[in-house]
Amino acid sequence: MPATEDFVGPTGNATAKYESRNPLKRALLARFLAEVDRAAGSADPETILDVGCGEGVVAERLATVTGAATTGVDLGDAVMQEEWRRRQSERLSFRPASAYDLPFASGSFDLVCAIEVLEHLERPRDALDEITRVCGGRLLLSVPREPLWRVAHVLAGRDLRSLGNTPGHVNHWSARGFEQLVSEFGRVISVRRPFPWTLVLAEKRPNEG
Repeated sequence: MPATEDFVGPTGNATAKYESRNPLKRALLARFLAEVDRAAGSADPETILDVGCGEGVVAERLATVTGAATTGVDLGDAVMQEEWRRRQSERLSFRPASAYDLPFASGSFDLVCAIEVLEHLERPRDALDEITRVCGGRLLLSVPREPLWRVAHVLAGRDLRSLGNTPGHVNHWSARGFEQLVSEFGRVISVRRPFPWTLVLAEKRPNEG
């Protein structure tokens, strides 16, 4: 397994959000994933890397929606690897890797995604440097939209002792703040705000990486 000293929080999904039966949660998540689908599809990729893929739910969805050859990477503990074996297919593969040290050549993937990952990393800019390096086309990145994320959690009675902060979230960006961060690494094409997330699609500049 890759080193974990710069990762904060539970591996994989902190909550079983993809299996939630709560109708509001399901509606919000469906709207978010639909925006991910649209953004990924607009990139028309032949190859995708999903960094911080967890159990592989979104990676599997990306492969299905786009038809692209998709690779998911994450810390790769035993639970994850069992899920990976269940989900892998001809166009979907997984391997353990760190966001700070991706085992791929520069420009290897048409689309590189990090969906709900950067908020967990102590060195998000270092991870973005590496994510951008292996990108040959576009970046698709999402984080919780603050302060709406924490306000929504408090109103729902969740994570009250941490004022609505999800365990392991060490970075907190507004939509504008996250757009500015991503613009350091690529040309921002679109910013989508499906409550309560920010989703940014950017294009790697020709002279980067």
